[in-house]
Amino acid sequence: MIKVILQTLSIVAIPLIIAAFVAYAAKKKVPVYESFVAGAKGGFEVAIKIIPYLVAMLVAIGIFRASGAMEILVKLLAPIANLIGMPPQVVPMALLRPLTGSGSLGLMADTMKRYGPDSFIGILVSTMYGSSETTFYVLAVYFGAVNIYRTRHAVAAGLIADAVGMLGALLICRLLFG
Repeated sequence: MIKVILQTLSIVAIPLIIAAFVAYAAKKKVPVYESFVAGAKGGFEVAIKIIPYLVAMLVAIGIFRASGAMEILVKLLAPIANLIGMPPQVVPMALLRPLTGSGSLGLMADTMKRYGPDSFIGILVSTMYGSSETTFYVLAVYFGAVNIYRTRHAVAAGLIADAVGMLGALLICRLLFG
């Protein structure tokens, strides 16, 4: 029953949110299209500003993965993952997702290719991907673009949110998919 309710909600959630925004804007007499175009223009300007930070972050992640540090970390964390009921095959996602969106997307695709999208591991990895954020990417790129350099509390808050997202994904997937 819970699975059917969640599937129905997931189908209608985004269209309802978009419709609510458009209806609210119309009620307030906000020019929706013009506001959208202005926002898109601002987004393009931000994209230009963040390119140097993006390149730096992607290079750092490439070095981390190429050095073999990821494999060492996965081996060290496998006993803890087993203790909480997390398959060791998904530990790389839990480690990589706070660092990079494209890297974790590639890892998710590789995991699904290896284990199948309908396997528990495939479902868990995709749920983890959607339940967490690229914390260090956000800090490096977006905070850097607006000249915010003191990110101590933002790092802690982001990593706690990522951990809760990963554990929540594990819990929900265990409840719904066994």
